[in-house]
Amino acid sequence: MDWMNFFKTPDSVQGVDEYRHTHGAVLLDVRTPGEYHQGHIPGSKNVPLSSLDLVSHFTEHLDAPLFVYCHSGARSRQATNILQRMGYRNVKNIGGIAAYKGKVES
Repeated sequence: MDWMNFFKTPDSVQGVDEYRHTHGAVLLDVRTPGEYHQGHIPGSKNVPLSSLDLVSHFTEHLDAPLFVYCHSGARSRQATNILQRMGYRNVKNIGGIAAYKGKVES
């Protein structure tokens, strides 16, 4: 593994754009419900890190494209690993909403 890529953080703006152009994609916000209601990316579904088993409410397909974000990227990295262990094969960590420059809704 290239050490520079290890420390590179995901680009949330690019990730949201990719989500919007991916058929059947689900955008997951893994922050707490309180954080989600303070402001979230439009179209995202709130599935807190502690409740990832609820992702099946939004997709039953293990091949569904899942784009995951949190506040800074740490929880979304954890969630991505957990979702992959759950059998989801198309999971992408897009980082944190703190770096997102687009529209948010509450």
